Amino acid sequence: MFRTNVSVRGKSYVVNPFVRIRSNLRGRHRYHAAVITLGVDPGTAICGFGVVAFDGGTLRLVDAGCIRTDAGETDAARLEQLHSALVRLLTEHRPDRVGVERLFFQRNVQTAMAVGQARGVALLAAAESGVPIDEPTPNEVKQAVCGNGAADKRQVATMVGRLLGVTLSGVPDDATDALAIAIGCAYRAASVPRVAPRSVGAMNG
Repeated sequence: MFRTNVSVRGKSYVVNPFVRIRSNLRGRHRYHAAVITLGVDPGTAICGFGVVAFDGGTLRLVDAGCIRTDAGETDAARLEQLHSALVRLLTEHRPDRVGVERLFFQRNVQTAMAVGQARGVALLAAAESGVPIDEPTPNEVKQAVCGNGAADKRQVATMVGRLLGVTLSGVPDDATDALAIAIGCAYRAASVPRVAPRSVGAMNG
């Protein structure tokens, strides 16, 4: 299902006014998935996000889009907007793991600072939710999705679409990249052994 002009909170920013892709599932209890992950492609002006479910070797798209902040606001206000939007996504989807892409080398110092600030906000929101956090490099994301750390954006988008069984034509690169991060995060989360909770009797014994 495609949604446009989706408000996140207030009128100063929206989640991807261009397009937001969502499954028709509602609520964590309907996912029926072993792992749900949130991928974040950080940026202050545009921050991509992607949520996927991974169960029994099958990936499924849950949600994806972009958080766009108001260019007319101060840096502090825009970062607050970004934090609020990410908190809402974390509350809505309750992921088991969050992936925030690690800052890659940037020739433009101003761009690097903006991305670094957004990345810090994303890490803070994830830490506040108490879930494990992955911080993959762009090459690690490409390796996880394409099997090639030198894959270009088109190759990554193609593989993300194939793995999720969706068409990503016209979807912003930020959202596609975030989905790739979420997929790599899901693979990692699924490979981590889980300790079964102890029974009440065993605990009391």
